[in-house]
Amino acid sequence: MTDIETTDDRVSTVNTQSQSYGALVWRRFRRSVPGMLGLGLVLLLLVSAILAEFVAPMDPNQPTVSFAPPDQIDFAPWPTVYAIVESDELDPVTYQPLMGPDLENPRPLAFFVAAKPYHLMGLIPMQTRLVGLSDGQPLHLLGTDKLGRDILSRGIYGARLTLMISLVSITLITAIGTLMGITSGYIGGRFDMWFQRFVEIVLAFPQLPLYLTLTTLIPPTAPSPVFLGFVILVIVGLGWAQLSREVRSKTMSMARVDYVRAAVAVGASDGRIITRHILPNVLSHVIVSVTLGIPSIILLESFLGFLGFAVKPPLISWGLMLQDAQTFSAIGSYPWILSPVGFVLLAVFAFNALGDGLRDAVDPY
Repeated sequence: MTDIETTDDRVSTVNTQSQSYGALVWRRFRRSVPGMLGLGLVLLLLVSAILAEFVAPMDPNQPTVSFAPPDQIDFAPWPTVYAIVESDELDPVTYQPLMGPDLENPRPLAFFVAAKPYHLMGLIPMQTRLVGLSDGQPLHLLGTDKLGRDILSRGIYGARLTLMISLVSITLITAIGTLMGITSGYIGGRFDMWFQRFVEIVLAFPQLPLYLTLTTLIPPTAPSPVFLGFVILVIVGLGWAQLSREVRSKTMSMARVDYVRAAVAVGASDGRIITRHILPNVLSHVIVSVTLGIPSIILLESFLGFLGFAVKPPLISWGLMLQDAQTFSAIGSYPWILSPVGFVLLAVFAFNALGDGLRDAVDPY
């Protein structure tokens, strides 16, 4: 034969290497622009909360000028801060001095500035902050509250407590709801019937009045950790039932598939069937429920903190910061005290975008 077999040197575009389920989910997830944006914002919030002492421009409890307006920033050619001060001109209606930037005293913004000694995460001694003024003067990018404390710094510190409450609560809700849901759906029978009646009773409670009632049972003189633990306990006690109902329905549908029946036929134990066959298939729904449940807890904590039922000073949370905005006169005169609303909106948007991206990646059909 004169024909010589030659190999095809063209590069194939088909990926013949097998990929795990996690790799496939990540491959679909990274194509989602909102999902990647939400992931970036969530990571930014978590890093800022963990490194709050370094990221915050000031000590959150350091008093300066009460209700000082936010400083003005000029970004050309280098970020320069101008304090908002009273001018010599008067308002023609109220005859109050008009406020404006102090253009005669520019203060350049600097990074990694020297600060008073502090301990990062309560462990590492440091004397440097991420951002500040080169002359060491107070920096108020979002203004100050009624006690003269920097709102931006308090918002960064408040993220630590608000996110901690949300993450601890959702972790306990996930663990209890998943365990109860799988147990009820897999065992079935009389146990499932009576347990679902109990779940329906929990879901039938009007949550907001019950939150307010239970949180008022603690005396105001109770230590902050006790009050905080009780708030988490109340959130978990009323939040696990819905996830349990969802996991139960998933478990009942998974118990009818062929490979689970085959595992039962060959004598596999209940624990092996649950952990090796049912739980991995339910876990994708649980992960999405977690990312979508965190914003609800953040909103709930902020609302309870606004009413004074979540955390107490000297602790800092976004809801507690919003207590300064309880009167219309304060909002009208000092609108920057609503800045904590921006932190809440940012966190809720970040986790919702992350949850939507994960939901599309886990179940693309």
